[in-house]
Amino acid sequence: MIRSDDTGKLVLRLALGILILLHGIAKLSNGVGFISSTLAANGLPGALAYLVYVGEILAPVLLIVGIYTRPAAWITVINMLVAIWLVHLKDLWVIGKTGGWALELQGMFLFAALAVAFLGAGRFSVGGTSGKYN
Repeated sequence: MIRSDDTGKLVLRLALGILILLHGIAKLSNGVGFISSTLAANGLPGALAYLVYVGEILAPVLLIVGIYTRPAAWITVINMLVAIWLVHLKDLWVIGKTGGWALELQGMFLFAALAVAFLGAGRFSVGGTSGKYN
């Protein structure tokens, strides 16, 4: 019998992992120059921009396969908080023309990552429900 909560965890992990990974692939193609300059403009070392590869390549791959899922989800949470702080803070309280929150995509990524961090990977993962890698 397939438990629906494990299936739900799989769907949540895959959706979050794949969608964040696409952003990481774009950064592999285009580089992290924008992030580096944004960090520098905020008084931080531009070299920290390379950590985006951890948050948008490594963590999503771990989420997708379901290994070290909780740490990967916490990395994603941190990645989203930094992205909101660096780029989207001006829109934090903005409602768009269609009635949605201006940061709904970033918010969905952030809160989905929080959910995975608390729920874990579930049975359909390399780490398994109670495996040492979950």
